[in-house]
Amino acid sequence: MINITIPTPDVSIEKQKDPVLSNIYGFTDFHLISRDKGGIFMFYNAAGELLFVGKARKLRPRIKKHFEDTVSVIKDHRNEVSKIDVCIVEDPVEREIYETYIVNKLKAKYNVDKVLFR
Repeated sequence: MINITIPTPDVSIEKQKDPVLSNIYGFTDFHLISRDKGGIFMFYNAAGELLFVGKARKLRPRIKKHFEDTVSVIKDHRNEVSKIDVCIVEDPVEREIYETYIVNKLKAKYNVDKVLFR
């Protein structure tokens, strides 16, 4: 049997109630997320429910794209996101495994691909 554990987030940012700086949907700490490293990211709501899991070769641009893109899976649910966890995972195979595992283990609400639990 293969044993997979969900990695501990390297960066965790939360939505600000009254953001002072320029922001994207209330998040002001995007600078904490690596621009050049790959990994997985998880969007949570205020109740701590996992909304969406994704992976990227370059984390910050990919996460921002989910908040700006018109074709993102979460485009109608962006206001629900209150926390973003980011785990640096450079190996593309490991990113794929972690993403699929987390989507199914934690039953991400808005992931439509790689879902085995429905």
